[in-house]
Amino acid sequence: MDNRDLKTGTTTLGLVCKDGLVLAADKRATSGYLIAWKKFDKIISVTDNIAVTVAGTVSDVQLLTKYLKAELKLKDIRTGRETNVKEAANLLANFVYSNIRKLSLIPGISHFIVGGKDSSGFHLYDLSPDGSIVEVDDYISSGSGSVMVFGVLETLYKKGLSIDEGVKLAAKSINAAVQRDIASGNGIDIITITKDGVKKVFSKEFELKIEV
Repeated sequence: MDNRDLKTGTTTLGLVCKDGLVLAADKRATSGYLIAWKKFDKIISVTDNIAVTVAGTVSDVQLLTKYLKAELKLKDIRTGRETNVKEAANLLANFVYSNIRKLSLIPGISHFIVGGKDSSGFHLYDLSPDGSIVEVDDYISSGSGSVMVFGVLETLYKKGLSIDEGVKLAAKSINAAVQRDIASGNGIDIITITKDGVKKVFSKEFELKIEV
């Protein structure tokens, strides 16, 4: 598998703010050069306090997030406590590791950003397509539009951003990718994770129409 196999046509990001986290993504799902879906939700709430962004093969990311939701509910019932963010991220990383190594005609490529709140604070994790996991203390992006996102964030991100500032920066970053990456577009979704849990704060669809 070369690096081309690990590219995914999407743009997602996660930001660490002083009072929480911001996750954002575009809405376009592609199949080669075809825009397969224009309203695909790439940010999924797995609990009231934990959400993930998804990139990769659609069937794989959908199945793995369903597994994650089910396993977290079972774990909470068995232990009598709410699963913390690190446990959820490690569980999903194990799913990704097993999935990419299965023999299949279709490579099980998936890239997740996991953000959440627990008793120890707010945590953001990057789960790469090979199953590796890294905790992030500033920002992370995934997908084919991530190059443009990183360009914006390297310039404008600063420690101690408020949630409102983080939302505006996330929108600016995703918009930069949408303007230049052909596999990203059709809209922007933004969610925040604060002391009040996961909340969608922005969702906008847009079309590029040319009159002739």
